[in-house]
Amino acid sequence: MASIVERPKVDGSITYQVRWRDGGGRASKVETENFDTLPAAEQFRDLVNAHGQNWPHGWVRGQGFAEEPPVPGDQPLIDWALRYVSRLTGIDDRTRDDYEREIRLHLSLLSHTTHSGLVVPATVCNVTSEDVTDWVRAEQKGLPDPDDSEKWLRRKADPKSIRTRHGLLFSVFQAAIEADPPLRPKNPCKGTHLPRTDDHIEEEMCFLERDEYTRVRVEFTDPDAVDLVEWLVGSGTRWGEATALQKRDLNLNGATPTATITRAWKKAAKGESERFYLGPPKTKRGRRTLRLTPTQVVMLRRRIVGLRPEDFVFRTGQGAVWHHANFYNRRWRPAVEAAVAKGLTKRPRIHDLRHTHVAWLIAARIPLPAIQFRLGHESISTTVDRYGHLVHALDDEISIAVEAVLAVPAQQGLRVVREA
Repeated sequence: MASIVERPKVDGSITYQVRWRDGGGRASKVETENFDTLPAAEQFRDLVNAHGQNWPHGWVRGQGFAEEPPVPGDQPLIDWALRYVSRLTGIDDRTRDDYEREIRLHLSLLSHTTHSGLVVPATVCNVTSEDVTDWVRAEQKGLPDPDDSEKWLRRKADPKSIRTRHGLLFSVFQAAIEADPPLRPKNPCKGTHLPRTDDHIEEEMCFLERDEYTRVRVEFTDPDAVDLVEWLVGSGTRWGEATALQKRDLNLNGATPTATITRAWKKAAKGESERFYLGPPKTKRGRRTLRLTPTQVVMLRRRIVGLRPEDFVFRTGQGAVWHHANFYNRRWRPAVEAAVAKGLTKRPRIHDLRHTHVAWLIAARIPLPAIQFRLGHESISTTVDRYGHLVHALDDEISIAVEAVLAVPAQQGLRVVREA
């Protein structure tokens, strides 16, 4: 087996010499290679052992692995990824910032392992499907702190985050394929086996039964907060949509009173003076019109008395716009904690009121396509993926329908009667 020998130099520094016998034979020639650092020597020693005590394929003594011919236009993957994101259209600055952060913190962990086992920085052209698989596994495992077993240098990524980052990486490589001229022939992200989003025990979403919601609801003492909570669970709107609702969005007269969702609060990019600004809803289908119940009409009429058309419907008692952090810390969390102290077994988030709204609709046998439009999902697949597992209330009706068909006795012995 190859070994490492420290060799002091005249100037006091140390070099590390890897020694082994060619082919592993006892009488074989002793081969050596010198390195300035111990990690480099250890990596080379492992390569020699992996190659049966022979020089690693492609290694040039004193120089390292012979470089592969450079691909015209090749460049560091991170540089290409950041340039790709900077040129994306149809996204806001906040989303662009999020993409750039994912690239710096996570896509930068991707590296390329050569056929000889040497790990080198990732470029647009050298990354393989095996490299992408190694990166996914590294995201799953995280990086524990070697000095403290209870801490992490990089925490494990959940399956949903890995899928999101892999999707961004896929787009980055696809742009390289579609470049003129193309930088690579195929996408190394294609066919990657990704972790399932349901591989964990705890459900990400929390659904409240009616009595569970009531337990939380009665703990609110602020009537303005009560109105907002009732609207969130009764409309299924997102927080940013509900708090951006204005008087002019309401049509409370006539036989079909409605509320139109046309805008939502967005988080501004870093460096901008305003932290939030009004923009379009999350998706194109997010622009939607909701039919109102009589109870909602009464509540909304009370809230818009004396308001101008552009005034927000849901505001604090002092007339200010609700901010998520303040509402959560001063209203929502105290109410949930009080309910838990009295026996509630769940700890719902504000967004779980939207999930609860869906659960109630499904329990009332509302079809998923109708729920899709009410929630503003761009695709029915989003609705099915998130809430399809709740559609078990129709099992009895499905069984009855199937039984009704199969129970009809098949007509046997039919004969064709020919006219004379």
